[in-house]
Amino acid sequence: MSLPPSIHVVSHPLVQHKLSKMRDKETSTTNFRRLLREIGLLLGYDATRDLPLVEREIATPIESMKAPLLEGKKLVIVPILRAGLGLAEGIVDLVPLARVGHVGLYRDPRTLQAVEYYFKIPQDISDRDVIVCDPMLATAHSAIAAVDRLKESGAKRIKFICILASDQGARAFAEVHPDVEVFTAAVDAKLNDHGYIVPGLGDAGDRLFGTK
Repeated sequence: MSLPPSIHVVSHPLVQHKLSKMRDKETSTTNFRRLLREIGLLLGYDATRDLPLVEREIATPIESMKAPLLEGKKLVIVPILRAGLGLAEGIVDLVPLARVGHVGLYRDPRTLQAVEYYFKIPQDISDRDVIVCDPMLATAHSAIAAVDRLKESGAKRIKFICILASDQGARAFAEVHPDVEVFTAAVDAKLNDHGYIVPGLGDAGDRLFGTK
C-alpha cells in the first residue's frame, strides 16, 4: 500500500548511507551525533526546496544585477526535545539565520501518549515557515501534539523532518495533519510492544547523548 502523498522518503545515496551507519549498534555516540547532524542538513535541503524567492538589486564586483534572495521572514526550526536538538543542528547549519523554538515532550511509558513540559516559540510564528524536527516518527503522538500546539499558536506553514518513521506513525500523522509534509530517510514496517520502530535504530535520544 502506497504512503500518503504528504510523506516524502528522501532516497539520496548519502542520506541512505548515513542512515545505515546510524542503524548500526556499533556506531559510537560521537559518530551517531555527527551523522544525525549531517543527515539533518541533507533532509533540510530537500524540505526547503520550495521556499519563496524574490529578486533584489545587488552589486557584484563586475556590475549590478537582480539576484534571487529568500522572500519574507526567515525560518523557524522547532526541535522536539530532546533528541530533536541533534537533528536541528544540521538544519541550522543549512539556514544559519533561522530562529529556533523548542517543544518539550516526553512519552508516557504506560499510555505511549505525549506529555508536554516546555513550549517556547517566536511570537511572530504565523509569519514564518516552520520546520519541526524529531529523529523518530514512531507512534506519531509526539509529532501530532507538537504540530497541534504550533497550529494553536498561529503557525500556518509547517513541515516535519525525521530520519526514520514507522508505517503506522507516518499514516497516523498524515491522517491528522495532511497539510504538513513529512521528509524522512526511511519508513520501517512496524512498531514493537514498547513503541519502538522495528528494525529502527534504538532510542535516538539515548544514542545521541550517551544515556540509557
